[in-house]
Amino acid sequence: MRGALLVAGTTSDAGKSVVTAGICRWLARQGVRVAPFKAQNMSLNSFVTADGAEIGRAQAVQAAACGLRPTADMNPILLKPGSDRRSQVVVMGRPAADVDAMEYGALRDRLRAVAVQALERLRSQYDVVICEGAGSPAEINLRAGDIANMGLAQAAGLPVIVVGDIDRGGVFASMYGTLALLDAADQALVAGFVVNKFRGARELLEPGLDMLRALTGREVYGVLPWLDGLWMDVEDSLALDGRPAQVPAAGGPSLRVAVVRLPRISNFTDMDALAAEPGVIVRFVTSAAELDDADLVVIPGSRATVADLTWLRSAGLARAVRERAARGGPVLGICGGYQMLARTIRDDVESGAGVVEGLGLLPAFVEFAADKRLGRPVGEAYGCRVAGYEIHHGSVTVDWPGHGPAGEGGSGGDGAEPFLDGCRLGAVWGTTWHGALENDDFRRAFLVEVAASAGRAFTPAPGTSFAALREARLDALGDLVERHVDTEGLTRLIRRGAPAGLPLLGPGAGSSRGSA
Repeated sequence: MRGALLVAGTTSDAGKSVVTAGICRWLARQGVRVAPFKAQNMSLNSFVTADGAEIGRAQAVQAAACGLRPTADMNPILLKPGSDRRSQVVVMGRPAADVDAMEYGALRDRLRAVAVQALERLRSQYDVVICEGAGSPAEINLRAGDIANMGLAQAAGLPVIVVGDIDRGGVFASMYGTLALLDAADQALVAGFVVNKFRGARELLEPGLDMLRALTGREVYGVLPWLDGLWMDVEDSLALDGRPAQVPAAGGPSLRVAVVRLPRISNFTDMDALAAEPGVIVRFVTSAAELDDADLVVIPGSRATVADLTWLRSAGLARAVRERAARGGPVLGICGGYQMLARTIRDDVESGAGVVEGLGLLPAFVEFAADKRLGRPVGEAYGCRVAGYEIHHGSVTVDWPGHGPAGEGGSGGDGAEPFLDGCRLGAVWGTTWHGALENDDFRRAFLVEVAASAGRAFTPAPGTSFAALREARLDALGDLVERHVDTEGLTRLIRRGAPAGLPLLGPGAGSSRGSA
C-alpha cells in the first residue's frame, strides 16, 4: 500500500488527533510503514525530539502509534500562542518569529513551501502518511492562506475524511455544513465522514447516517463508540473542559492533586502520568478555594510566565499557594511554574516586563534569554534514573549559600536541596523538566514524599507503567479503527485518492478557487 490521507474535523477537539493515531496504529499492525503529519499545529503542549526539535505533543504520540521516533518533519510548523494576538512560530523545530495574525500573513508562502517539502520527504521515506488537519476546513475566512487543511489537500492531492463529535451535538448539521461551505475544488477531495464518540443504540443513528449519505453523496466510513479511559496527549486546554472526572479509589486512600489551570497553561500533559497512578485524583482548578483539600498543588508550564503570574495574584491563588507552603503543604512547580516560585524574574524577552517579584518560595532567580533551550536531559532523583525534556526561554539560577551552582552538591544555609535540574525547599519542589513524572520509579518515590509531607496515608501501587498504559491506549485506538471503520474503504482512499464525480453542495456547486 502506498499513498496518504488527510483527517479533518468539523471543529477543534472533534477527535482528529485520536482518529489519526488510531489509523496509524491499525496500519502499523498490518505491517505498513506509516508516519503521521500535521502541517501546522497551534498548541502549547509540545515535545522535544531526539535531535532537539520542538513539535506538537500529539504528533509525538502519533509517531509512537507508528512505532517511530518523532521528527520535525511530522510537524514542520508549530504556533505557540503567548497572548490572544501573538504567537511564537516554530519552524522545523526551531523558533523563527514572534508575530501577530497580520504579520503571520507575510510568512505564509514560505511556510506553505516548508510544509509541502516536509510532507514530500515523509512520503518518500514511508509507504503511507496519515495527515491531521487543524481546527476545521470550513474556516472560510482563513481559506486563502490555509496550509493545514484543504490548502494542503489541494497542494498534495490528498483525499479527505471529516471527523465529527456526536457527543457535543449537531453532528449531522456540522458535517453537511462543513462540506457545503467548501468550494468545488475542495469538495471534490472530501470523500466522506467518521462519527466520533457515539454512545447509544446504533439503530437510532442509522436513519441519520442514511440521510447524510443521500444529501452529500459521500460515505460514512465509520462510527467510533465512546470509550472511557482514552485520555491522550491533547493539543490545547479546550480538551480540559471535557476531561472525565476522576473518582477516589475503592477500598483505599487517595492522594488529591490540584493543578492550577493557568490562562496560558502549557505541557499540562505532564499531569497524565499522575492521573494514571491508581489512587491519585487530578483536578484542574482556577480558584483558591479549590486548593483547600489538595494534598499537592502543581503550578504547571506556561507560555507567558509573567502574565500568568499576574493572573495568579489577581485570582487570589498566589496568596493561597504561599500560605499553603508556609504550613508545609506540598507544592510542585514545573518549568514556568518553577519560575513563578522563584524570588525574582527578569524578563526583557517574553513579556518585556523587566524585573518582577516571584512568589519567593524557592531561593532561585530567573532571567529570560532570546534563545530557547530545547533538550532531552537525563538525571537522578530519589535514587531513580529520570529522563525528561525541556523547552524554555527562562534560565533559573539557584542560590546555594556557601556552595556552587545548582547540581554541584550540598544544600544552602536555608535548607534548599537539589531536585533534578532545580531545587527543593521543604515541601516545595521546582524543575524545568517536562515528562519527569512519566518515569515510573521516580513518580512513585516523589508521591511517597508528597504523601509524607501532606500527612496522608497513601502508598503508590507498585507496577504501574505509564509507557505500557500509553501503548495500551494506542492499541485500543487501533482496535476502534479495525472494528468500527470501513478499513477497506480507507485503504482504497489511501491508494487511489478521492472518488471522481462526487456531487457538489451549496455555494461550492458553482464556484472554484482552484489549487492552493
